[in-house]
Amino acid sequence: MSLAPARLPRLLASAGPGRATTLAEHLAGDGLGRPAEVAPAALREEVERAGLRGRGGAAFPTARKLDAVARGRRAVLVANGAEGEPASRKDALLLARAPQLVLDGVALAAAAVGAREAIVCVRERSTAARVALAAALAERAGSGRDAVPVRIEPIPDGYVRGEETALVRQLDGGPGLPTATPPLPFARGVGGRPTLVQNVETLAHVALIARHGADWFRTLGTDASPGSALVTVSGGVAHPGVREIALGTPLRTLLEQAGADTGALRAVLVGGYFGTWLPASVALGATLDDAALRPLGAALGCGVVAALPLDACGVAETARLARWLAGQSAGQCGPCFHGLAAIAGQLDALAHGRAAPDALARLRRWTGGEVAGRGACRHPDGAVRLVRSALTVFAAELDDHARRGPCAACRRTPLLSLPRRGADAARIEAAA
Repeated sequence: MSLAPARLPRLLASAGPGRATTLAEHLAGDGLGRPAEVAPAALREEVERAGLRGRGGAAFPTARKLDAVARGRRAVLVANGAEGEPASRKDALLLARAPQLVLDGVALAAAAVGAREAIVCVRERSTAARVALAAALAERAGSGRDAVPVRIEPIPDGYVRGEETALVRQLDGGPGLPTATPPLPFARGVGGRPTLVQNVETLAHVALIARHGADWFRTLGTDASPGSALVTVSGGVAHPGVREIALGTPLRTLLEQAGADTGALRAVLVGGYFGTWLPASVALGATLDDAALRPLGAALGCGVVAALPLDACGVAETARLARWLAGQSAGQCGPCFHGLAAIAGQLDALAHGRAAPDALARLRRWTGGEVAGRGACRHPDGAVRLVRSALTVFAAELDDHARRGPCAACRRTPLLSLPRRGADAARIEAAA
């Protein structure tokens, strides 16, 4: 294994501009040998030494997942590129630009856990990613690079559909709904077999670790958060899009590279729409690694950073996000189905000047323990996390909205991207 210089990009190093890397380009760059050339136990040990954590949102240690599934028989590998987070573009971009690297990671991880089958799940609307993956698999046919058969599975849009238990249920022909009920996929997943569900970016890092080794992987990042990560930057920036950063990069540096006026920011949303609002004064002093973000009540999550400028309204933006998240409820329990609708309804009423005098008191009570931790899955927890942070960061604005109604910024074009409103919007608005 070579110890290459610590530089970026890593994941997209051999990708051509605006198109997918071919197999020949991949082999000339960071292409690997056949998966059998890396012993399964040795790969699991190298991934553990590297300190790689999942890049899908939960940041679970990758080696622990590999070890848990490797104990089973006839395992299945699911590469998760469904990416239900509307603010994230990283997985779709990685699949569209570097499918060969992801597929190497799939092959290597499958060999490491003894999988007999591999499934790459892609968001249904990510046409470029599906086309690139299909072409990459066709190029690899007969090359001996894939130890197991690999198939592509389009996943319909939906925030909760990309959660690992929801994926397993869909792949087994059931509804795309998550569950918190054991057994979890590593013990009993697709077809009742042990299943490794791993984000596609994580698998791409596995491929690079197999090629270059754990020491090389750790030449970027911090001791606690080694390596690099793909981050989607949006909001009040001149150059939105996906960037690869070394973990531990100052958030200010990332925003400046994306063209933000850091002197004119109100707040920054870190971690996506299940994430946390941070006031600009705090965010601009933070670094992008979970060890540094945790004391601030935040996490990098799915790798989303959204800047909110001074001329935007945090109340209106949060109300839109809360309304959409409530509409994405799996409908499996009262705290999620009714609780999130009620929270979104109160925020919507505040944003539009229709709030009752006790609206803020209700929001604080509902987000203080009446919804989070009580659901059938983690969806209400994430939505409440977002709203709870807004109640703190935009406390003055919320009070002003409660007393005076909408501000001038409320009438501006919404800044944060969302899919079109669903049929559940009427139910949420009725809760106001």
